[in-house]
Amino acid sequence: MIFREAEDRDLIAKARRGGVEAYNLLVSRWEKRIFNYLLRLVGDREDALDLTQEVFLKAYQNLGKLDDAGRFAPWLFRIAHNEAFSLLRKRRPETDVLPDENHAQRAFPIELSLAVESALARLSEEQREAVILKIYQGFKFEEIAEVLSCPVSTVKSRLYTALDLLKDALAPIHSRGVQ
Repeated sequence: MIFREAEDRDLIAKARRGGVEAYNLLVSRWEKRIFNYLLRLVGDREDALDLTQEVFLKAYQNLGKLDDAGRFAPWLFRIAHNEAFSLLRKRRPETDVLPDENHAQRAFPIELSLAVESALARLSEEQREAVILKIYQGFKFEEIAEVLSCPVSTVKSRLYTALDLLKDALAPIHSRGVQ
């Protein structure tokens, strides 16, 4: 990550000077992670694709406002967070449907990832995002706090509560030997 960070700094400096090719390289490095993050937050592939484009457009437009190029990843994920929650606020009234409650009870090994996704969907938005940033994206607590604009203690509380809930939701799967 340190090597990539150093390269990202160079690319950001070039992009700030108008280097479109340097910014395109940054996009190609980060777009899959941003897309996967957004997909887990919004749950719709097309929306995640649209949001990914919006995130990189806004990042490009605001690259001059990035104070520390070494903080590019948390800054980029903060933009993604804002875009995702803006969309979720807009569509909230039509999407209060809970996932199938019995899904975890009937899971087979090939369905384990679906059971995990279903369990994640049952978490609050704040808990789910903390899990996604820590487990799926590998951010440190301090970086997650920066992305979510909240104290580290809040991040830890959300994460540990969410992990307990996930453990309980997935316990029937684990106890049957599906791993």
